[in-house]
Amino acid sequence: MTPATSGRSPTPAFSAWRGRSSPSIPDRWRPALLVTAAVAIGWVGWSGHALTLPFAMLFPALWAWAPNRVTAAAVSMGYFLAASRGLPQGIAAFYAADIWPGLGLWIGASCLFVGVHAALWLRLPGWTRAVRYLVAAVLMAFPPFGITGWAHPVTAAGVLFPGWGWWGLTAAVAMLLVMTTRAWPVMMIVLAGLWLWSAANTAKQAPPAGWRGVDLSLGRSLGREHSLAYQEALASLVREQATSGARVVILPESALGFWTPTLEGFWINALRDSNVTLLAGAAVLERHGYDNVMVAISAGKASVLYRERMPVPVSMWQPWATWTGAGGGARAYFFANPVVELAGIRAAPLICYEQLIVWPILQSMWFGAETIVATGNGWWTQGSSIIAIQKASVTAWGRLFAVPLAMSFNT
Repeated sequence: MTPATSGRSPTPAFSAWRGRSSPSIPDRWRPALLVTAAVAIGWVGWSGHALTLPFAMLFPALWAWAPNRVTAAAVSMGYFLAASRGLPQGIAAFYAADIWPGLGLWIGASCLFVGVHAALWLRLPGWTRAVRYLVAAVLMAFPPFGITGWAHPVTAAGVLFPGWGWWGLTAAVAMLLVMTTRAWPVMMIVLAGLWLWSAANTAKQAPPAGWRGVDLSLGRSLGREHSLAYQEALASLVREQATSGARVVILPESALGFWTPTLEGFWINALRDSNVTLLAGAAVLERHGYDNVMVAISAGKASVLYRERMPVPVSMWQPWATWTGAGGGARAYFFANPVVELAGIRAAPLICYEQLIVWPILQSMWFGAETIVATGNGWWTQGSSIIAIQKASVTAWGRLFAVPLAMSFNT
C-alpha cells in the first residue's frame, strides 16, 4: 500500500523538508528575532543614503518567515516604524507641540501598512504567498492605501538596476516576490552582487544644463514672511543665479508664500530684463482650502505650472474638513498634471511628501518625463533624516529611469 493510501502521515524528516521556507531558528525565538531584524533593515535601509535602500528588499523575506499572522503584523510594524522614525519629532516641531501628537500619527499611519501585510500573509510557502505579497506591494503603491505607502522596498530598484527603466522596476518586483519563496538564498546572493556592482559604479546626478536648484536655510519663516523686502531679496537671488549662467532657477516649496495678483505683478516686473525662468513654490488660496503649487515666472508672464497631487496627510490634506464643510486644508489632485513643460523639457514635479510615496513618480515617468524636479520645505525636520530620505528616494528613481535631477529644499 502506498503512503498516500495507507493513512500514515509522512515522516518528520520529510515534513520538515516540505515546510522549509525560512532559516533554522528555534520556534520560541523566531518572532523576536524577526521583529528585531525588521527594525534593523527599516532603520538602515531608510537612513537617508541611496545605497542603503536595497536593505529594504529584505523585508518580504522576514514577512514570509513569520510563523503566524501576529508575527507578520509585528514584523511589518517594526519595519515601518523604524523606516519612518523621524515623523514624531517632525510633527512635534511642525505643530510646536509635545511629542504625543507625533507619536499618535506615527503609529496610526502604520496601521494601513501593517493591516495590508497582516491580512495577506499566508502560512504555506510557495507562489501563492508570493502572489499575495505582490498584491500587498501594489496596494501600498497606489491610492488609497498608497497614500501612506512610505518606505516601499521597490524604491531600491534605481540602486540595483540604474538606467533599466520599467524593465528595472519589473526586475525589482520579481526579486521581492522570490524573497518570499524557498529560493530566497539565491536571491540574497543576487541582491548582494547587484548592490556591490552599484556601489562601485555610482555616478553623481546632475540637473539639466542651465537648470539650478537653490537650497535655502530660512527655517519656518520661508513663505510666511509677507514683506516686500523678503520678495526683493528672493528676486535678487534669482537674478544673481541668472548672471552666473542659470536659465531655469528653482526655489523650494512655499518660497513665495500666497500667490496673489499683486505678487504676480511684482515678479513679472522683477524678471522683466532677464532671460531666466523661475520655478518656485507657492500657495493658491481658494474658498474651501488651498492648493500647494509650483509657479513658473519669466519675463512678461507667470502661471501656476503644477498643483500638488498628494499633500502631507493630516497636517495639510484634511479630507474630513471638506466632508464637514469646515474647509481649510490643502487639496489633493491625485492623478492630475503628472508632467509639466518648462524651458522645452518635460519635467516630473515632486513636492515634499510626493517624494516618499510611489505612484506620483511612476505616473510622471509613464507620461514621458525627461527630468525630475524635487522641492521641499523641511524646516520642521531638523534633527531627523526625513529630508535625507526624500533626497535618497528621488535619487534612486532618477537613476532607475536615467533622467537628470534638480532639487531645492529649505531647512
